[in-house]
Amino acid sequence: MNFLQNLSQYRFSRYSKLLFVCWDLLLLNFAVYLSAMTRFGDTEKLFLKDEKTISLLANLIWIVLLMQKDSHRIIRIEYIESILKRTIKKILIHVALIVFFVVFLKYTDISRLRLLYFYLLFFTLLMISRYILMKLLKYVRAKGYNFKKIIIVGANETGEKMRKILAKDLTYGYKFLGFFDQKNELENQSITIIGGFDDVQDFIIREKVEEVYVALHIDNIKVINELTKVCEQNLVRIKFIPDFQLYTKSSKVEVAFYENTPVLMLRPEPLELAINRLIKKIFDLCFSALVIILIFPWLFPIVMIIIKLESTGPVFFRQDRSGRDNKSFSCIKFRSMYLNDLAHDKQAKKGDLRITKFGAFMRKTSIDELPQFFNVLFGNMSVVGPRPHMINLAKEYGELIDNYSVRHYAKPGITGWAQVNGYRGETKKLSDMQNRVESDIWYIENWSLLLDVKIIIRTIMNIIKGEENAY
Repeated sequence: MNFLQNLSQYRFSRYSKLLFVCWDLLLLNFAVYLSAMTRFGDTEKLFLKDEKTISLLANLIWIVLLMQKDSHRIIRIEYIESILKRTIKKILIHVALIVFFVVFLKYTDISRLRLLYFYLLFFTLLMISRYILMKLLKYVRAKGYNFKKIIIVGANETGEKMRKILAKDLTYGYKFLGFFDQKNELENQSITIIGGFDDVQDFIIREKVEEVYVALHIDNIKVINELTKVCEQNLVRIKFIPDFQLYTKSSKVEVAFYENTPVLMLRPEPLELAINRLIKKIFDLCFSALVIILIFPWLFPIVMIIIKLESTGPVFFRQDRSGRDNKSFSCIKFRSMYLNDLAHDKQAKKGDLRITKFGAFMRKTSIDELPQFFNVLFGNMSVVGPRPHMINLAKEYGELIDNYSVRHYAKPGITGWAQVNGYRGETKKLSDMQNRVESDIWYIENWSLLLDVKIIIRTIMNIIKGEENAY
């Protein structure tokens, strides 16, 4: 039995919070030491009363922050972005509290530069350690260790959807053993039912099942209650998969509690919070201003001259497009076509004869979209968001796709989640637009500043590599 196999026998998750607290405190104090060495060249000043007090407070505050819910959860299906967001939030709270104590206690001898070094080092060490841990756990699970044995009760669409999620990646660490149900509700799919409801208890004991996922309709409440009793008696974790599809086809829903009554909402909208809208607005203004100041002065004259030399007509092309709340606005672009009567009615397609040679280059590199940074400054658009469509196109697809108008909950963007995932250019068939709408709605439901930054980076990378659908 090799080392990984031996290690996988232990359930470290039971002690994860304690281990994480100890590890984080080790990193915190190491960052204190490094910050002193970086600022002063030695650690003598760390033994002054003020410095010792602040260091002690730093440890205590971090422990309190880590005791909060989900501070160090180990979710097998989690992205590094969510860990980064959580860590940044706690660091900012920590900074605010330490600054408060420094001012309140009037510790004028505390080096502000050392504190800056400390937080930069501490954050870097935290993220490196989190990333290495994630990679290590994924490696161990990919080798077949540290997995959880699971079964799903309910051979239906909801149960199959959960099976696909858990089985999608070996690094998630789940070993699916089979479905339990009285009948197969997905007869057109090759789903193997290994037993009925009465067979669950013997199976979980024999196979040492660790988690049971219940995907049954609420009509089976007696069966669900019996399963709960069986699982709790045998120390097996039971998880319920509510079928929200009965109410909505939204990929993500939010549950709020009005006193003790749960209320299901179709989708969370982070940008409905005033603070998030303010953050996004500040980012949009700062990013757009930088682009206009750094790029426009030298690029604009070149682009304008080439457009004028190649064809007659204005440099800029303006088109009414649907914006937030489906209100129209004038979208600005560099003109990439010869003057034609179909510019406001017909989508550009591959090999479109209306597109000039330089226009094709601009579309390929997205240079034609640059004037839209002025739309961002005017407040009509955002740097990142669902791409705005022509008025007639929005009306057409609004009638064909039920949830199409949901994309108008957010300001349209110069780039978006759909675009960086390949859904750009001509929509040749209805499914093309459906995929785009699904991506736009996912963005609205999952917005964060980090996601915007990620989309911008991927957009730049796609421009450098070149995109097949950019024409």
